[in-house]
Amino acid sequence: MRIAPSSRPVSVYGAGGHTGRFVVSELERRGQPAILVGRNSPGLRAFAGEKPGRDLRIASLDDPRALDRAFEGASAVINCAGSFLDTAAPVVEAALRANIHYVDVAPEQAAAQAVFDEYDEAAKAAGIVIVPAFGFYGGLADLLATAAMGDWERADEIRIGIVLDSWKPTLGTRLTGERNNGPRYVISNGKLAPLSEPRARLNWNFPEPFGNLEMTELALSEIITISRHLQASEIHPFMNDTPLADLHDPDTPPPIATDESGRSDQLFIMEVLVRKESDERRATAKGRDIYATSAPMVVEAVERMLAPGFDAVGAKAAGEIFDAGDFLNSLCDEYFSVEYAAAPADLAL
Repeated sequence: MRIAPSSRPVSVYGAGGHTGRFVVSELERRGQPAILVGRNSPGLRAFAGEKPGRDLRIASLDDPRALDRAFEGASAVINCAGSFLDTAAPVVEAALRANIHYVDVAPEQAAAQAVFDEYDEAAKAAGIVIVPAFGFYGGLADLLATAAMGDWERADEIRIGIVLDSWKPTLGTRLTGERNNGPRYVISNGKLAPLSEPRARLNWNFPEPFGNLEMTELALSEIITISRHLQASEIHPFMNDTPLADLHDPDTPPPIATDESGRSDQLFIMEVLVRKESDERRATAKGRDIYATSAPMVVEAVERMLAPGFDAVGAKAAGEIFDAGDFLNSLCDEYFSVEYAAAPADLAL
């Protein structure tokens, strides 16, 4: 059952970007008023002009007064503008001044960690919730891991496998990659530890159409979100080689829309294995277009935050504040599929 939309609009910062457009469209599809916010660009103005009556507000990151005007009257803000190492702090601070909830889709570990470290107490004092990294990277793995963990209070290991048939990076992804050049971390022996070099490799047997693939360890924001609230001695994420080669190739083109919604034909599977002694559990999500997938996730999150009875405050990860299984089920079939099963004990670092 869909949650009734709020009468107050939701501000979308970075509304003219690739993911931002999906988010605005998802809000409008659900009958939720949106405020399109971003730096002054032809792309943002063109997108705003595609439908009459869209509320467009221009605000640069270095202009707090403009950000305050941009979020005036809003119920929440969704930040879709990367690099989040640059955008998260000014947008979070404006959300705090406006006393409205904040969600972003940051893939960068450092950006998510900084939000947790620097804004938790301020968010509690303001009576709002701030949720970084609630997109395909960060949020989806967190929800899958939380659902797979179930009634276990602690696990020996959480392993995340992400397979993409290709990765056509957006301009925002390119800019984020250029900025995101700091150290990467995994969880080892229960603590944050630098990602080893050379990076660990393993084979992972995915459902069709991918099958058995060689994977490389790749640490993004899900390490920060999962370790925020789930207890596991080891947390390690892996990705197949094809999308990494696409990402590192400067000639790889951006995504190409293949339907009226703007989604590309990119296929993904994200599988999370949770192990406790000899027992293993698995949660698997399968869908299309990682950028488009982030949109219903953040919009569903905001709708739940604005629903009567929601009382979380502070800087939180996705799995901390929502029933992970219920949240994922609310998006199943329409956006992606999710399956749960005991996992085969045939993976080894």
